[in-house]
Amino acid sequence: MDFLVDSLEATWAMVRMSAPWLVVGFAVGGLLEAVIPKTWIQGYLGGNRYRSVLRAALIGAPLPLCSCSVLPTASALRRAGASRGSTTAFLISTPETGVDSIGVTWALMDPIMTLARPIGAIFTAIGAGSLVNGLDKAGKLGPDEQELEAPSAAACCHATPAADVPLDAAPAERGSWPVRAWRKAVGPILEDLAPWLILGFLASGAITVLVDEDALAHAALTGWIGMLLMLVAGIPVYVCASASTPVIAALMTKGLGPGPALVFLLAGPATNLATLSVIRGTLGSRILGVYLGSIAIGALTLGWLVEQVYPWLDLVPTTNIVEHIHEDGAMLNVVCGVLVLAALAWDVARRLRKRLGVPASQNPS
Repeated sequence: MDFLVDSLEATWAMVRMSAPWLVVGFAVGGLLEAVIPKTWIQGYLGGNRYRSVLRAALIGAPLPLCSCSVLPTASALRRAGASRGSTTAFLISTPETGVDSIGVTWALMDPIMTLARPIGAIFTAIGAGSLVNGLDKAGKLGPDEQELEAPSAAACCHATPAADVPLDAAPAERGSWPVRAWRKAVGPILEDLAPWLILGFLASGAITVLVDEDALAHAALTGWIGMLLMLVAGIPVYVCASASTPVIAALMTKGLGPGPALVFLLAGPATNLATLSVIRGTLGSRILGVYLGSIAIGALTLGWLVEQVYPWLDLVPTTNIVEHIHEDGAMLNVVCGVLVLAALAWDVARRLRKRLGVPASQNPS
């Protein structure tokens, strides 16, 4: 009973610290999806040029899509004329980072880790996309085997992928841009992230209580061994960028090194067996090889660089997982924490209604 109470208290502390940045992330994500025309995005990603790959990496980086829900979006971009390199760059930068995960990283970790995640995602995406375009120009790649599709709900993030409708076939949405942004935030974006945020917060609370201080420092989860182990652990399983952050932050308080932590935060959200099988069956084995190899090399390189940066700056990796929040920010954190918990509970109720066949209420407005 004490373990349950202590775990829930640690989970609530994690939610409080993350909540303001999650709220900002959902708001910005909703705005991005509601305001920026998808046809405009498609027009900037065509051609086997470096510029199109750079644009794809930069456009994908702030979007709050997971490694599964990004697939139909990337498919629409490819059908609209985006090059293979641009599509590959988009497939990497989008799930590895986003406005939501950047905010949560800032709340729970330090500025170095916060900067390293988007930088690593963008540079990895640019490298992979440029290599794919080079192979395509050299005639080393055959035609696409079929269109990208989202894996089944059982293997991925949610039951009704937000991007299943082709971008060029989606009906025009009614309402002002704030209304459309609200619908996006509490609709597909929340549905995409909610289950994994719940699991991530609960797991981080349990880790905080169960694992002894510095336990992982004595378990070889530091340096190159730790980075390789975290790379292997991150590739097959599904984790989203936001939900993985509190778990890794909790592990860092127990001795996980910053390099292995960053490797998992970069490799885990961009890969899982379902997504890899879809990429293999649609874009082919060579692009899958470039995709996986670039993620692995990029994550290990950034992890090694982060390990060097801390001693070079004479800094110690820090996390903000504490028992109490400073008084000047306590009320904001509590209010945002209650909002986040209410949103997660509402999403759970929405899923239960679907399973029980209860007619859904009208879209929030």
